[in-house]
Amino acid sequence: MDVLNIKGTDDTPTVKMDKDANVIEFSGRSLPENVAEFYKPVMDWIDEYVTDPNDHIDVCFKLEYFNTASSKMLLDILLKFEAIPDAVTIKWFSHEDEEDIEDAGKEYEDIVEVPFEFIKY
Repeated sequence: MDVLNIKGTDDTPTVKMDKDANVIEFSGRSLPENVAEFYKPVMDWIDEYVTDPNDHIDVCFKLEYFNTASSKMLLDILLKFEAIPDAVTIKWFSHEDEEDIEDAGKEYEDIVEVPFEFIKY
């Protein structure tokens, strides 16, 4: 399975997806002009991954900010991991003073049938 590395910009997150290294991570800011186009390779990668997942993987979200369109796409990403709930843990990171980011993670946790871990830094 190919590695997916997307370098972040001011408007797009850094994305690291490497099955062999057991890494799935989103970090930075997510407000791409065309959210569907930006996240298409991510969705395709996850679709392939869930057909032959590792025994366990942590999916890390270290986002500082995301807009409404990205919020919907993040939910779609999280829902894909419902296919392998025992093989994944969502690690949702937020700064001590970022209640909005933490609250968004808790809303996702209520919707998605995948275990979450909340980490403050």
